[in-house]
Amino acid sequence: MLVRELITDEIPPLKTTDTGRKALSWMEEFKVAHLPVIDGTNYVGMVSEADILDSNIPDQALSRHPLTLNNPENIANQHVYDAIRMAAGMNLTVIPIVDETHKYLGMVTINNLIQNTNKMAAISDPGGILVLEMNVRDYSLTEVARIVESNDAKILSSYIRTLPGTDNMELTLKINKEELSGIIQTFERYNYNIVATFNETKHLEDLKNRFESLMKFINI
Repeated sequence: MLVRELITDEIPPLKTTDTGRKALSWMEEFKVAHLPVIDGTNYVGMVSEADILDSNIPDQALSRHPLTLNNPENIANQHVYDAIRMAAGMNLTVIPIVDETHKYLGMVTINNLIQNTNKMAAISDPGGILVLEMNVRDYSLTEVARIVESNDAKILSSYIRTLPGTDNMELTLKINKEELSGIIQTFERYNYNIVATFNETKHLEDLKNRFESLMKFINI
């Protein structure tokens, strides 16, 4: 998915002639802490709530305000992961999108990123979650997928986290089956270290059991 597919027109950009006070008003209205600034159709930079409050000149035009965020931008044809990396690295609430000529195309909000990350990672799809720990040198997604598919299941998404100070990594798998016992047994047969499993059905059963226990206690 490209970042241009996530552009929203719900939040307008600021102009260089707008005041800091107007910027603060819009930020409050749209529940963001940053907004892009344009001059005509050209992208100028980003202004933050902190920029305006620190400058103490809210009634002056934004052309007089410092843009301290080093003009973050994202080329329209980059992958959405690039936008996620930028948002996380700079703690942004919106990301300006420009084309190759620096023309402003729109912005992507952090809410849009979260919603579409949810779709890409199949977070909302039913299934189970399996977490494996292994040495980085032993990692083979092909082999992991083969083990999962040998149990008539599919990997919906995967996530890798390197464990600090070690040569190990955690591999989190979202699988399209809630019953993982067969898959777990196969991984164990191949000497994989399983550190955690999460089963949606089991979670719901646990909640039901806790509720029934609470009701019994109340009725005593």
